[in-house]
Amino acid sequence: MTMQYRFSPSDLTFLYDGCKHCFVLKVKHGIAQPTIRLPGIFNTITLLQKELYSGKRTESICPGPPPGVVRYGEQQVRSQPITFPGVESSCYISGRFDIVAELDDRSYGVFDFKTGRATEEKAGLYGRQLHAYAVALERPAEGALALAPVSSLGLLYFTPDRCSQPAPPRQSLEGEMRWQAVRRDDESFLKFLEGVIRLLDGPMPPLEPTHCDWCAYRMRTGQSELAAAASEAAGTGSPPCPTCNGPMRRRTGKFGAFWSCMNYPACKGTRNVSG
Repeated sequence: MTMQYRFSPSDLTFLYDGCKHCFVLKVKHGIAQPTIRLPGIFNTITLLQKELYSGKRTESICPGPPPGVVRYGEQQVRSQPITFPGVESSCYISGRFDIVAELDDRSYGVFDFKTGRATEEKAGLYGRQLHAYAVALERPAEGALALAPVSSLGLLYFTPDRCSQPAPPRQSLEGEMRWQAVRRDDESFLKFLEGVIRLLDGPMPPLEPTHCDWCAYRMRTGQSELAAAASEAAGTGSPPCPTCNGPMRRRTGKFGAFWSCMNYPACKGTRNVSG
């Protein structure tokens, strides 16, 4: 069955690297892991940074970023469908970036705020997110935000190292802002996307209980049966659920046969057998 997968930049980064089984369950079958929210303080810090630097020169943030002005903060992006030769399904990118700067050379820079210490390993991981935003901005869907060319990608790290109290009861958390450039490599990123689509079009990856807590939980509670049913449904040509895009099972009710979402009762999506 030909599919068009929706990729969020965060899923391509954290969920994909964390567990291929859970990644396929969410993206292809609409069965997501229970949400674990990041501590709210990190979101608060990022929001305050976006407000502080909006409309300001990039040089005022810290040394390193290419010269320009921060013009866009936390806006939604969506790409055109992305296809690959010889690959049946396609994908599109949908997400929300931190900030985009309009650079002095009339190109654009896509930057993410991070709290912590910069490392090369993190640059490689978060670079995948930045590439996704850049591709979506340069290949926008109709009506979506379009900014091109994107010539710079980078991370703006805030590393707290001092706490002070200017005047009670106010307290200040201080730290260094550091720039970490991310080299743009569309060839590698698009090759990665092609591999992700091929993974989704293939058989369900096995459970990964040794390093995925949710896979271990499914094995202990027997919920892996749902994943097995999802894989079986994909092989029998069942349609996707119109509500959550998850797998469906053929059932019979008082009005005859119909398709019912396998994620019931969490999802109550149905389809007519002829639909």
